[in-house]
Amino acid sequence: MLTILFDGLAYGMLLFVLAVGLSVTLGLMNFINLAHGAFAMAGGYVAVVMMQRYGLSLFWSLPAAFVLTAAVGALLERTLYVRLYDKTHLEQVLFTIGLTFMAMATVDYFMGASPQIVDVPKALEGNFELGIVSLNKYRIFVIAVCALLTIALQLGLSKTRFGSRLRAAVDDSRVARGLGIDVTAIFALTFAFGSGLAGFGGALGSAIFSIDPQFPLKFMIYFLIVIAVGGTSTITGPFLASILLGVADVAGKYYTPEIGGHRIEIGGFVIYTIMVLVLIFRPQGLFGRAVGK
Repeated sequence: MLTILFDGLAYGMLLFVLAVGLSVTLGLMNFINLAHGAFAMAGGYVAVVMMQRYGLSLFWSLPAAFVLTAAVGALLERTLYVRLYDKTHLEQVLFTIGLTFMAMATVDYFMGASPQIVDVPKALEGNFELGIVSLNKYRIFVIAVCALLTIALQLGLSKTRFGSRLRAAVDDSRVARGLGIDVTAIFALTFAFGSGLAGFGGALGSAIFSIDPQFPLKFMIYFLIVIAVGGTSTITGPFLASILLGVADVAGKYYTPEIGGHRIEIGGFVIYTIMVLVLIFRPQGLFGRAVGK
């Protein structure tokens, strides 16, 4: 049981880092970016290329994945996304889905369709044995890194001048501009940072799950479930939702019945059930604030 909770916690925290950028763009910028998974895929392939082709360590690949995907995010935000801010949500969805398929086709052409996975650094190989419990060193590293990022994000949005300016720009961009806040720069930096976090999460997770051109589609539904369950009004909501879904998914895959000698995985069924129940009884999310009519 402790091992399941530990693996679920590691998976949930990694899922949070992957999804939090979408939570920021959707909740704070009111923009539906379904191409968010493409940035995570890009970060994963940065790690693959740097480690497999150039022999660099994962510890160098992680900051490189963040910087490169953030730069790509900033470029796309200034050239493409900025034109969609005042469009309807349907237009944003169609545009970003199209962008996702373009990214998938590009990666398939240059990198091939075969799944890629990187090796865990030697310092993080093996397990820690705590009595009867065996804890994977790399997953401990994932939990520690994701916890630090979560604390930094929460403090950055609630305690810094940039966080207060971002909230002001979201609440009323016209008034914010009148107060001298550069709303354009604020949105560009926010989008780039969210894209960089997705790339960082993709690189961090490349040693746990395989990276392939279908990655954005496979994980898009997980990102949306995190947002639906946790809400978009806070960072805490998606974080707790990610932990809940991570543990539920791992437990659902572990405690599965065997029928006719075949094990049936119910992890996906469990998390979809949670999402449906939340959407029925709390459409603003478990941790989101209800919107007055």
